[in-house]
Amino acid sequence: MDNILAVYKREMKSYFNSPVAYIIITVFLGIAGWFFSAGIFLVNEASIRNVMGIIPLIFIFFIPAITMRTISEEKKSGTIELILTMPLKESEIILGKFFASLSLLFTALVFTWAYALTISLLGNPDEGPIISGYLGLLLMGSVYLAMGIFASSLTENQIVAFIIGFLFILFFFMLDKVLMFAPLFLARYLEYLSVDYHYNNILRGVIDSRDVIYYLSLTVFALTLASQTLASRKKA
Repeated sequence: MDNILAVYKREMKSYFNSPVAYIIITVFLGIAGWFFSAGIFLVNEASIRNVMGIIPLIFIFFIPAITMRTISEEKKSGTIELILTMPLKESEIILGKFFASLSLLFTALVFTWAYALTISLLGNPDEGPIISGYLGLLLMGSVYLAMGIFASSLTENQIVAFIIGFLFILFFFMLDKVLMFAPLFLARYLEYLSVDYHYNNILRGVIDSRDVIYYLSLTVFALTLASQTLASRKKA
């Protein structure tokens, strides 16, 4: 845990000692805020559901921007070689960077709680779907972050890491959107593999253990792949 914490602190400093975190959070809140305001002033609907529905789409671009530098920048600058010579396991490096990225994502989501507070002042919303919706966003974000870190471990170019991470995330997001083109026997499996399908289940206010297990399993799988990629570099 000490090693993971050391990597975590180092990564958090790199985020907030540069404009990266502030720019990413500002852009995220600007886009989410626009959709929230549009729902109130244009549609005349005091609901946070439209924001909850649009944030997964924002994540497709937002999260690769967070993770694209996690490993690729270390490779490009050569510091990854120094880190790999330290008494650190590859999994500890990956987990430290993952938790730092997750903290940044959580920080961005915390600011959106202002939308829920606004809705509570304007009406009497059902708190269940709001709480479960935020849990779903964190679980979905965890999967996307893990995929983005894996993508970043594959290259030393941040732009390439962004594109690969974007394609990974888009693939799992779109799986339940192409069911009409898939054979009937395959459609059920594609739907279950879709990240958005499980998020929509949670967004209804019902937290099913199958949805949680899906997200945690996919997160662990992607982080394991990232660790193996680092391990193969160390052996080389």
